[in-house]
Amino acid sequence: MSKLKSGAAAALQDVLRDGMTLAVGGFGLSGIPAGLIEAVRDSRVKDLTVVSNNMGVDGKGLGVLIEAGQVRKVIASYVGENKLFAEQYLAGHLEVEFTPQGTLAERLRAGGAGIPAFYTKTGVGTLVAKGKPLAEFDGETFVLERAIKADVALVHAHTADTDGNLIYRYTARNFNPVVATAGAVTVAEAEVIVEPGALDPNHIVTPGVYVQRLVQAGGRVKDIEQRTVRERPAAAVETASAAVVPA
Repeated sequence: MSKLKSGAAAALQDVLRDGMTLAVGGFGLSGIPAGLIEAVRDSRVKDLTVVSNNMGVDGKGLGVLIEAGQVRKVIASYVGENKLFAEQYLAGHLEVEFTPQGTLAERLRAGGAGIPAFYTKTGVGTLVAKGKPLAEFDGETFVLERAIKADVALVHAHTADTDGNLIYRYTARNFNPVVATAGAVTVAEAEVIVEPGALDPNHIVTPGVYVQRLVQAGGRVKDIEQRTVRERPAAAVETASAAVVPA
């Protein structure tokens, strides 16, 4: 049965509600489900708990939910690119739970695997472990971390079939696979959508059993958070110019 919906708004209209937990794939602005995020913004749901590696930047990615005042709590490993986020946090309008990046990935993976909690050494002896149970294994101290299970998970894939099987592209994969498994309802957007049987099973990263709804990703510029460039040496410019053959 096809999981393809007519658009992001249609895919989300009956699953969004105030106060829910939303897990979102992406790393910075790479591999983010931009169309689905904008549909959440347009729905005007509020008091959201958002679980993501980071919160985008001002005006882009999850930053649009911050701007709209829809987020109550954030569980993330890094938020340094978003000035408005910092302002809302310092003003007491936003609750933040910082989680080490690897721990965040494992909390999401555990949520998808039905594992309620796990022990890790990461964060022991720091504020990350404050108030959490500790245990000793083989003479070393570990901290207990709870799994994360979201009400809705939003992910971006490069290629999907209409059964919801997903393939990601290079570093745009990032947090998307673990986010996809952690949602009670997972909605995926994909740049290319094909019929069942067109994908090589060996290349599928997220099986369709984890994905309930699928939408076509809209064509858009793929933003880069920070573009770092350098001037090309004069000799390289001259060589490149000489290599151009007039039409």
